[in-house]
Amino acid sequence: MGRNTISVVTPAHPARCRNGMLDRAMRSAQAQTLLPYELCVAIDSDGDGAAATRDRALRQASGDWVAFLDSDDIFMPHHLEHLLQHAQDANADYVYSWYTLLDQNNNLWGDKDPIFPPTHFTEPFNPDDPIETTITILVRRELAQQIGMRPAEYPGGTNPGVNSGEDRRFTHEAIRLGAKISHLVERTWVWHHHGQNTSGKATKGDGGMVAS
Repeated sequence: MGRNTISVVTPAHPARCRNGMLDRAMRSAQAQTLLPYELCVAIDSDGDGAAATRDRALRQASGDWVAFLDSDDIFMPHHLEHLLQHAQDANADYVYSWYTLLDQNNNLWGDKDPIFPPTHFTEPFNPDDPIETTITILVRRELAQQIGMRPAEYPGGTNPGVNSGEDRRFTHEAIRLGAKISHLVERTWVWHHHGQNTSGKATKGDGGMVAS
């Protein structure tokens, strides 16, 4: 295995295997200008939720870097190449870019992002005032496996019925461990915001998905 190999890590609910979303995500990973070393997929057959399923996929990874990809989203062809180049240029341990957002009809949301404010895209990452990124990041594998994926802990326990907070927790743990996080101000992946996810909750039917 050479240096700077990338493992693509994807959790999926069985419904996404049946409806073609997982295949679409994997095709985007295999169409990269910088091909991944391996694709690591875990299926949430037992209703364990997004964080636990992502962690199982993460434990399979053996590349130098891990690129997380949700099973309903896709990488643009340059995603891996540009994030790795930025990581090398910035001497970073954790790199995130930004996305093009599509609605449930595959139409562009345009400039009005209903999820994050525009400053999340334009401003550098500040570890003293960290923003919440998405989980679609490139991160050193050893760091990712050291942190692991699990829901954030809220007062009184894990917050039921709300986003599992695994991405927020992961970022804060990376900061605590002294990781350098850097933002590539570029749109390199497609977020399908179709309203058919359960944000990590274990109660899912065929219409519900394992991760947003």
